[in-house]
Amino acid sequence: MFTRYNRLAIELPKPKAPDANAAAAVQELLGGKFGEMSTLNNYLFQSFNFRNKKKLKPFFDLVASITAEELGHVELVSNTINLMIEGTTFPGDPNIAPMRAATDKRNTAHFIQTAQTSYPMDSMGGSWRGDYVFNSGNLILDLLHNFFLECGARTHKMRVYEMTSNPVAREMIGYLLVRGGVHIMAYAKAIEIATGVDMTKMLPIPNLDNAAFETTRKFEAEGVHRKLYTWSATDYRDIEKIWKGDHPLQGGQLEVIIGAPAGAPMPDFEEIPEEFAPGISQEDFDEIVKRLQRSAGI
Repeated sequence: MFTRYNRLAIELPKPKAPDANAAAAVQELLGGKFGEMSTLNNYLFQSFNFRNKKKLKPFFDLVASITAEELGHVELVSNTINLMIEGTTFPGDPNIAPMRAATDKRNTAHFIQTAQTSYPMDSMGGSWRGDYVFNSGNLILDLLHNFFLECGARTHKMRVYEMTSNPVAREMIGYLLVRGGVHIMAYAKAIEIATGVDMTKMLPIPNLDNAAFETTRKFEAEGVHRKLYTWSATDYRDIEKIWKGDHPLQGGQLEVIIGAPAGAPMPDFEEIPEEFAPGISQEDFDEIVKRLQRSAGI
């Protein structure tokens, strides 16, 4: 089971202007082959289908705990996309075409299908696919795939970072570059324990040094690159048998944190009348309040 918190992994800045075309590029980091939907569902199904959980508990705990973090990453990228698109159109009489600006944007699905919000699709509007999930049942093979998947995801994040200077996109990417580096290192350490092969000799593939990315620096200064969370108050603690010692690239003690990070406030998005979203008028709202009050006996 999962416990959900109404918090976002990090605080995202409010953009000064809409940037729908850059949001289309960020969609690749959500619903592309190496996006957060893929990392989430790869680890989710591997954790569901894991064999010999008791005998191989540290490896199960690792995959299961990273699964929970990936749920938050899907949420973070989705909110980034939503913030970037907001404000592209304007309220007005339907006959004056208040959404005319949408026809010049790369991904019109954001305006026709989702009311200016994220969707499980890639940068070209193609839907995320279930066959992106790799779950062979073989522990070593699955860990090796996860290592490869995280490296591919990092490469795509670095490229999208270079495609846009949008502050909300770069804040999100900077954080995920740091956290993705943690996952690459965690799977590398798991493979080394399981096989004896020093996977750090394959790093960088890509380079895990984040010094070139401005928005990664504050997260690394906070030690975010050394922390792995259990995402549970009681379970998955055996990740400490894998995530231990010094960070092999940057130094400093690796830490297992019981529970989840504090998080940040969740953005609240205003209505978009020209999208008929959420489609609740002031009169409708007042009536809903009355019904709720009656239901509560107030």
